[in-house]
Amino acid sequence: MAQIGIDLGTANTVVCDETRGIVFDEPSVLLRRNSARRRTRLVAIGREAFDLLGRVPAGMTALRPLQDGVITDLETARTYLRAVVRRAVRHSWQRGYAKVAIGVPSGATHLERQALLEAADEAGIKSATAIDESIAGAVGCGIDPMERRVHMVVDVGGGTAEVTAFCYGGVLTARSCRVAGDEMTVAIYRHIREHHQLIVGEQTAEDLKIRIGHTTESSTVVPGRDAASGHARLATVPVSEIVKVVEPITDSIVETLAACLDDLPPEAAGDVLGEGIHLFGGASLTRGFSQRLERAFGFPVKVAENPLTCVAEGAARCLRTPGVTDAYGWS
Repeated sequence: MAQIGIDLGTANTVVCDETRGIVFDEPSVLLRRNSARRRTRLVAIGREAFDLLGRVPAGMTALRPLQDGVITDLETARTYLRAVVRRAVRHSWQRGYAKVAIGVPSGATHLERQALLEAADEAGIKSATAIDESIAGAVGCGIDPMERRVHMVVDVGGGTAEVTAFCYGGVLTARSCRVAGDEMTVAIYRHIREHHQLIVGEQTAEDLKIRIGHTTESSTVVPGRDAASGHARLATVPVSEIVKVVEPITDSIVETLAACLDDLPPEAAGDVLGEGIHLFGGASLTRGFSQRLERAFGFPVKVAENPLTCVAEGAARCLRTPGVTDAYGWS
């Protein structure tokens, strides 16, 4: 029986088969053909749909199935999840027998979790469990959430940022902030338009956010359309300038998450201080983020070895770890 973990994120969807490894890792975007009928007419998903953002042909619409990490349109999410599962698990008989764990934000409501499980059922998944993304990511980092010592993890994705402290099958404290990587992208888009008079697309702004986290150059070239003339133009933008643009957002996220320290039992501080905080999620790679987190929390921060895929990998692993899905899952 296949054991599959799904990280259905606002920005990206990652699917891990416990046996085959990562079998799907693409942007969470769906392209549909507009129709008077209620039924969604799917054209493309993932990278194929994402590459058309900003250049979608007439008669089609590009959609993100999730907002802030949760489902807002059940029909769209059902269509998208069905297509992802069919891409990842080729044979229908395997989909029917597969055990699937799907990561959800810790702050998701009961109705939001139920909507996700309904979408999974409609997609042909007969045995689905919703599990907190923070716990799944922790398992993906090699942490046993059933241990008698306290662990703390921070998950910063596109739609949500969360900090969770857990021990022996239970959550001690958790804080969630629905301000995360997507807000950084929007801030970059607005800054480039206002200060460089250059109109860029969502994809360009997202690529720029990722680029500044890795580049060693002092500046970067940004393509777009001149706001005055409408002509195509390139602008050279200092990397330090973009870093300053996202700083207020990262500071806001850190302040919100750091408030969880007030809820942490004093006895737990020693455990966390000894091991440190584990950090994962796409936005965790933002330049300087781990250092700000370390200063705010006062604990050492360790960035996960695979910060973009550890939630899906951990979700798959949870299905064979005794007691984890019973303690932290919803089905």
